[in-house]
Amino acid sequence: MTAYIIAQLKFTDLDSYRKYQRAFPKVFGRFRGTIVIADEHPRLLEGHWERDKVVVLSFPSEEDALAFQNSDEYRLIARDRKAGAEATILLVRQFS
Repeated sequence: MTAYIIAQLKFTDLDSYRKYQRAFPKVFGRFRGTIVIADEHPRLLEGHWERDKVVVLSFPSEEDALAFQNSDEYRLIARDRKAGAEATILLVRQFS
């Protein structure tokens, strides 16, 4: 069943975040995922949202998503993401 990682980010240090962003494609490419959305200017339609970016990554399964998220390669570059942005990250499964 398809699984998604959804990240909502609030930038705190753009230089660190951009460093993470540059390293991301090489690491992500080693896994069976697809970038569905990476929007730094989402349009708020309702409610209150104090974030700067939304990212949605798609994976064939929850196991694939967790393999990426928990990999040593991702943890290494995630240091720059954590230095550059506050994040809320969710793992969700496709409704069937």
